[in-house]
Amino acid sequence: MQILVPIDGSDCSFRALEFATEFARRYEASLHVVHITDAETDATDDIADRARELLAEAGIEDQPEVSTDVELTFRPANRVGEGILELVEERGYDHVVMGHHGSGAVERAILGSAAHTVIEEEAVPVTIVP
Repeated sequence: MQILVPIDGSDCSFRALEFATEFARRYEASLHVVHITDAETDATDDIADRARELLAEAGIEDQPEVSTDVELTFRPANRVGEGILELVEERGYDHVVMGHHGSGAVERAILGSAAHTVIEEEAVPVTIVP
């Protein structure tokens, strides 16, 4: 089994990564971490560093990937969700584990939700960690 864990730097995305490390260990699965952004910054480096630490603590050998997508300017969460789905299709992931902020209806209507986009497509089993 191959598990994809998209992270955005939020606490819930790192809780999802912690959950995924245990899930991967328990089911002897491979795990891949990705951060999708419109530009690499110091914050991007910090997110990748924190992910590396969590992976090292769990004894998992993976280097977080930073995927730069310059089309994130309009409804960025939906575009991130689409990027996750593209990775699932291109690389054949069997499962996605991701965090969700629990945003309200107004925020979701304006910004969208990456988790909602991935779940709605029904392309792969998804575990959502609050």
